[in-house]
Amino acid sequence: MGKVAQNKQQKREALLNTAFKLFTTKGLHNTSIADIVEQAGVAKGTFYLYFKDKYDINNKLMVHRSTELFDAAMERLHEKGLTGYREKLLFIVDDIITSLAENKLLLMFISKNLGLGFYHFTMENEQIVEYPSIHDAYQELVQDTEGQISDPKLMLYMIIELVGSSIYSSILYSQPVDIETLKPYLYKSINAIIDQFLP
Repeated sequence: MGKVAQNKQQKREALLNTAFKLFTTKGLHNTSIADIVEQAGVAKGTFYLYFKDKYDINNKLMVHRSTELFDAAMERLHEKGLTGYREKLLFIVDDIITSLAENKLLLMFISKNLGLGFYHFTMENEQIVEYPSIHDAYQELVQDTEGQISDPKLMLYMIIELVGSSIYSSILYSQPVDIETLKPYLYKSINAIIDQFLP
């Protein structure tokens, strides 16, 4: 990567990191673009090179942070050497739950929209260019199910949505039960979703 490209990436990362800090402390509605650029130490015009408005950076930040979770989970998955798609999916889910339980601020930011980050990689769009590793990982999971699952993209989306909506209150408030109590039931539900997509 050249110096110009590296400088651009650093500025974009600074904007994303600053926005995350502000959104999780002040809230989206109480944070202005001026707040973000001032704390990031970049010109206001630089912000508009990468983002349309604060809602755009919020959405891209959600995708960015979700992608980091999936990317880290896939790295650890490859270290395990698991082969079956069920085992792989459950490992990834468990890894993501563990990461979010350890980073409650991130969980609160992503809230119940965990599927948003993953959904971007089911389609041909600019996110694939930005995050090639997670797109490749997604394709790997889909290929694992070829000939066995009728619609692997929809199946994966439903699983991620289920996980995202189920774990939030369980991790933060132990409601209706704590996360360790919830996990066995959640994993049974995931297996039931997989079964629905079998021919």
